[in-house]
Amino acid sequence: MSVGDQPIIIKKIKKGGGAGHHGGAWKVAYADFVTAMMAFFLLMWLINTTSPEQKRGIADYFAPASVSETTSGAGGILGGTALGSDGSKSAGSSDVIEELAPSSEHPNDGDSKDGSKPQTPEEVAAAARQQADAEAEAAAFASAAQSLRQALQAMPELAELSKNIIIDQTPEGLRIQLVDQEGRSMFNQGSAQPNDRAKLLLRAISKIINQLPNRISLYGHTSASAGGVKPATDWQLSAARADASRVVLQAAGVDGDRIYQVSGKASSEPLYPDDPMLPGNRRIAIVLLREAPVLPPNPGL
Repeated sequence: MSVGDQPIIIKKIKKGGGAGHHGGAWKVAYADFVTAMMAFFLLMWLINTTSPEQKRGIADYFAPASVSETTSGAGGILGGTALGSDGSKSAGSSDVIEELAPSSEHPNDGDSKDGSKPQTPEEVAAAARQQADAEAEAAAFASAAQSLRQALQAMPELAELSKNIIIDQTPEGLRIQLVDQEGRSMFNQGSAQPNDRAKLLLRAISKIINQLPNRISLYGHTSASAGGVKPATDWQLSAARADASRVVLQAAGVDGDRIYQVSGKASSEPLYPDDPMLPGNRRIAIVLLREAPVLPPNPGL
């Protein structure tokens, strides 16, 4: 090789493996995770800030429009029923409609298929009014019970006494019971006069009673004595305690004409039947009576 010739240098470049190709994949996964978390917390925030009406509207918006509203397997013309030999539809969802629909027979055409007299338009209207009145009364009772609970929690002197109050709805009406607790009685031992604790609760109850027009019944209850014996004086004592509670309610503004019944039941109806000697069986029950529905006039009389 001559002096003027330059050597030929061959440079080999080795490319790395495939590791560099995936170096940024975790960033994409992390970005998706952050986006999903942001959407989740945004959804939680929207759920807490929307009203029940708005939630129902959103649910109705996303509800599929093609879902059948019938209870049968199909929502078409026959609604899951079949044609019989006489051309009428066989049993299916139409039975429910026939039960709920008013009878199309004329009142003077005679008895219906089941032997009962068909309802006249006046009777149907009266039944609808009774249903509406019952629903309005139940709503008023629920509102009164909630108002009483809020009043007991709002007043510091009554908050601790709220444990002595039981509010529920019975077939007779809205029942408010002043129940003895261990160490917290409504009446002194053997006394018919309510103590200061009971008077405070009765005055608070009178404010709720005055919000409703219903008549009132008061019942006095005592607990059973040792051995299950019911002393004769318990009848007198329970009745006297119920009447003393009536006096406090009337002094607090309850109209005396609204008092329907005042009676003593001794220990005949224990609140805790498994242990009739518990202090909780000693109580005063104040019942806002359900108003009797007005009966429709009977044309046959």
